[in-house]
Amino acid sequence: MKTFGSSEKFIQGKSLEWENVAEGVKRKIMGYDDKIMLVHVYFEKGGIGSLHEHFHSQVTYVASGVFEVTIAGETKKLEKGDVFYIPPHALHGAVCLEAGELIDVFSPIREDFME
Repeated sequence: MKTFGSSEKFIQGKSLEWENVAEGVKRKIMGYDDKIMLVHVYFEKGGIGSLHEHFHSQVTYVASGVFEVTIAGETKKLEKGDVFYIPPHALHGAVCLEAGELIDVFSPIREDFME
């Protein structure tokens, strides 16, 4: 397994560049070490996080906006202040109904995001 170092102790979000990941979806990797990662994701209205799965545990906080989130075949409408948990290997995705931001926490680190 490839080992990654840690991010800086203090990170100013405005100093990080957005990375486009899909139509209407961009992200910033905010902080990480080899066990945990925090990612800030911005969705325009209509942006889609396509259905996918990974071996990581994920907890996501809805910082703003409204999202239709599907996890393992169950779909819920979530808005600012809500949280969802995705267990390892659960098929999941999201559709943005009102522009917004998600704060994703992954364990272990999403190595694929670092490439």
